[in-house]
Amino acid sequence: MPPFDADPVAEHIIEATSSRVPGTLVHRDEVWGQCYENLMDRTSTRLEQEVVRLGGHYAHVLDESIDSQHDGATGEAWLHGRFTYMLYRRPAENIPEPQV
Repeated sequence: MPPFDADPVAEHIIEATSSRVPGTLVHRDEVWGQCYENLMDRTSTRLEQEVVRLGGHYAHVLDESIDSQHDGATGEAWLHGRFTYMLYRRPAENIPEPQV
């Protein structure tokens, strides 16, 4: 969670995918766990990049939707995530002055 005094800017959405694994994710808890961990790592990286790109300081995920995907042609499976988050900025009085 961002600090209590952070200023909300706007809601945004990012999407991310895990790396692909052979087979399906049905009834394979270990593979699902690996894909989920990979998806969360990639999502965290994407979220950090977007906060910087949009000029924010913090983000708070409000909603997530994660689905398994499968490519029958290659026999690979992966997870796809869609995350809604609120972008926040520090209050103007808390932003340090640039050093000259």
